[in-house]
Amino acid sequence: MCFFFSLIPATLWAVVGYFILFTSTRAQGGTRTFGKVLAIWTFIIAVFIPLGGAYVTLADLCPFQALMQTIHSQTAL
Repeated sequence: MCFFFSLIPATLWAVVGYFILFTSTRAQGGTRTFGKVLAIWTFIIAVFIPLGGAYVTLADLCPFQALMQTIHSQTAL
């Protein structure tokens, strides 16, 4: 479940990265280079967020899973 929730901020980071990349293509000189480097970093962040969510999900460290188990154990009583 944490993996699916990690897709939301990853999508937002990717959209910001594309916006930065688009605006940097219209700039000149050092600003263009800085914009491309900044866009690459935002794409890297966008990739690592779902990787972290997958790790948390597969390692059973997701707090949502523990919450759901607590809720289901209380309703079974």
